Amino acid sequence: MKLVYFTVTGQTRRFIKKLDLPAYEIEPANPFFEINEPFILVVPTYDADITDVINDFLDHQENKEHLIGVAGSGNRNFAELFVYTAKDIARDYNVPLLLSFEFSGTNEDVESFKKVVNELESKRNQRG
Repeated sequence: MKLVYFTVTGQTRRFIKKLDLPAYEIEPANPFFEINEPFILVVPTYDADITDVINDFLDHQENKEHLIGVAGSGNRNFAELFVYTAKDIARDYNVPLLLSFEFSGTNEDVESFKKVVNELESKRNQRG
């Protein structure tokens, strides 16, 4: 399963590296990359003016058609605003919020995410 992620401070990239799965980083200077396979999006939590680049990527070509879920990182100190970027994407693009984690994730978050990815791959292979 392909992962696509966006990072501002590097926290999301650190989480992705722990997963040891194929991943593509959305580049703010050029988010117009086409992905032609199912993917999970992993995003940090920031105001829309910073994360608009994620929507640029999703709305490019057929990318949003391949989005199967989203995971979000954030800071639990922000209470109801915790992972709101991922929640908004899940709502706006009608995909499930697969995992919420803090900062660059714990070892438990990594294992939980890998389990979710494996389950999604199994379901896809059964349909396939």
